[in-house]
Amino acid sequence: MNSNNSNNGNNSSFDSLSQDLGLYFLELARIGSSKAPVEMDEDEEVVPNELNTINSSAGFLVVAPDKLSVKYTAVSLHGHDVGVVQANYPVPVKRLVYYFEIYVKDAGAKGQIAIGFTCEGFKMRRQPGWEVNSCGYHGDDGLLYRGQGKGEAFGPTYTTGDTVGGGINFASQEFFFTKNGAIVGTAIKEKEMNRCLFPTIAVHSQNEEVCVNFGQKKFAFDLKEYEAQERLKQQMTIEKIPLPPNISYGLVRAYLLHYGYEETLNSFDLASKSTIPPICIAQENGFDDQDIMYALNQRKTVRQLIRNGEIDAAMNKLRDWYPQIIQDDKSAACFLLHCQKFVELIRVGALEEAVKHGRIELAKFLGLPEENLFDALVMDCVALLAYECPQESCFGYLLKESRRDVVADTINAMILSTNPNMKDVQGCLQSYLEKLLRQLTACCLERRLANGGQGEAFQLHRLLN
Repeated sequence: MNSNNSNNGNNSSFDSLSQDLGLYFLELARIGSSKAPVEMDEDEEVVPNELNTINSSAGFLVVAPDKLSVKYTAVSLHGHDVGVVQANYPVPVKRLVYYFEIYVKDAGAKGQIAIGFTCEGFKMRRQPGWEVNSCGYHGDDGLLYRGQGKGEAFGPTYTTGDTVGGGINFASQEFFFTKNGAIVGTAIKEKEMNRCLFPTIAVHSQNEEVCVNFGQKKFAFDLKEYEAQERLKQQMTIEKIPLPPNISYGLVRAYLLHYGYEETLNSFDLASKSTIPPICIAQENGFDDQDIMYALNQRKTVRQLIRNGEIDAAMNKLRDWYPQIIQDDKSAACFLLHCQKFVELIRVGALEEAVKHGRIELAKFLGLPEENLFDALVMDCVALLAYECPQESCFGYLLKESRRDVVADTINAMILSTNPNMKDVQGCLQSYLEKLLRQLTACCLERRLANGGQGEAFQLHRLLN
């Protein structure tokens, strides 16, 4: 009696764990689904593209019809006769750098031209930098003004024929300005200026005329090279952090173990044998090799079958080795396997067999309490039947190799969860290397939050590219 109760308890525990793991991977599988939540890309922000003709000191300047050039037409009598105009949108902040340029077509009577950044509600008859929450580089004296009437030594003056640029480096939280393609200097951006800032230009004496470039044309300044150098600085800072080779070796090895890449693991061990000092991962980092060594050969075999599209063969192996994983034929694991088999039949053009499989296996998942988790993928799978070239349809994401990996990762996690010595369900989901990357992402987001939400998010794919 006690033994039966113990088995029932173990089965109940596995069912609960299996459901949690299944739902996690089901959410991953829904990425790309026509009914998946649509999220805006981190870098997708509205960018300035012209001058704001509504909010400007219109009595002292004329903006051209294209809204990309401005001329001072009045006669300046005092310091409040400045012609100021902001861009139509504030600076986008979820990026490494923002930058724009002006070309001085005519320096006019005094060359009192300025380029900079001002906050929303800025007094539109004052030079950028003369009021709080603004910064400006001025052409007549080469001074930098930051929130007060007194300027500070900064760079050369600029006049007719010069191209001057202004930018914000969100990684270093600095303003920077350029002249004719070369950086003039930088200035720390105060935390008080984390509110939305607008690219701003000002003209202050008769006949001064400038044209603005928000990126519609090639910049005089090599912005891409500047960004590359800034990223290189970040990378070099990271590379200065001392990391024993055996630690990184342990992380890579644990990754190969976690996902069952047995042959690669053996080659990796062989190649590292003479170059990497021995390491006991458990002692160094609290890793338990035995947990991820569990069922290595079986996990490798099932992964290879799934990645080859041999779903029936993979399910037969599971029935022999780990029947508890597929005993519930309405579980998320079974669902993903059946979806993948349907997709594989579509891939080889076996449409009649795919329809038959869909009616028998996929139909049973419609109308379940968790139907919102299953329905979208079922509908997307079935929709593949309507296309002569399904790979080119909006549902073609199902035919990508990465979809096989999602299913393989699901089953890999399920097998790991059958380990009676498993201590933490999170150990089934990701490898230690992936957990480290998640922590790095979280730290980068915290850093951006500390900068008022400014700066680009950490994206591994962009870093690798």
